[in-house]
Amino acid sequence: MNVILIQDVDKLGSAGEKLEVKDGYARNCLIPQKLAVEATRGALRILENARKHKEQKSRKLKKECEQLAEKLKKISATVSVEAGDEDKLFGSVTSEMIAESLSSEGIEIDKRKIVLEEPIKALGVYNVDIKLHPEVKAQVRIWVVKE
Repeated sequence: MNVILIQDVDKLGSAGEKLEVKDGYARNCLIPQKLAVEATRGALRILENARKHKEQKSRKLKKECEQLAEKLKKISATVSVEAGDEDKLFGSVTSEMIAESLSSEGIEIDKRKIVLEEPIKALGVYNVDIKLHPEVKAQVRIWVVKE
């Protein structure tokens, strides 16, 4: 029997795939647990329309992320922290602090998208990577200054 998987199934396939499985497995396991539907013409048409819609949405999201990346290249944010002698920080600059400084510049970025390769523990200027999309990365300049 030909089925279309609705959800990912271990050792079988991922959502959206059309597979041929034994009739009993499809009728007794996959279809009742709503893991798959029978591959009829209508179901295949719905699957194709959903795939096209998902691709359009993905392209639109990528384009928006690329525009945001261009905007981030032009911005530099300032993080003011307490520092002791020899310009050493008390603690370190976190991704949350960077996200707050970017929000003061008018750009909302989730702190989990900010990639810090190593903790920032000294005053200075740093280039920080921001992963906006699986295919789009941006760099923003962060100034760490004494409070």
